[in-house]
Amino acid sequence: MSKVSILKPSGQYSDIPLYSGKISAGFPGVVDEHMEDTLSLDQLLIQNPATTFFAKVEGDSMIGAGIFQNDILVVDRSLTAKDKDVVVAMLDNEFTVKRLRTSGALRLQAENPAYKDIPITGESELVIWGVVTGLARSLR
Repeated sequence: MSKVSILKPSGQYSDIPLYSGKISAGFPGVVDEHMEDTLSLDQLLIQNPATTFFAKVEGDSMIGAGIFQNDILVVDRSLTAKDKDVVVAMLDNEFTVKRLRTSGALRLQAENPAYKDIPITGESELVIWGVVTGLARSLR
């Protein structure tokens, strides 16, 4: 099961150079070294700063959605979760990240076949804390 630890944005932004050339993920190509602009990753990833928080992932239940151990999720509390959104939820007093499924029976769906869906019943205590809108990952 994937769990999350809640982190708060620092409120400090850094502008990083953004180069105009495209980086090929296929055959190598020439990179234009012209700096086009600057980019703040915070401003790119956070649409609603007052209602956004970060969460660090622990576990492997969402690998099929491209969410891995130690990824940092960008979570927006101002969005209303809908069917198929990836959400951070508190289920029975534990945080988790799962895909919300509202069609048919209400459930939280893992994106790893090793994990079963979690049905939400009348006995379940579920609070959707926010919709995952992005993530950050270190490759080292």
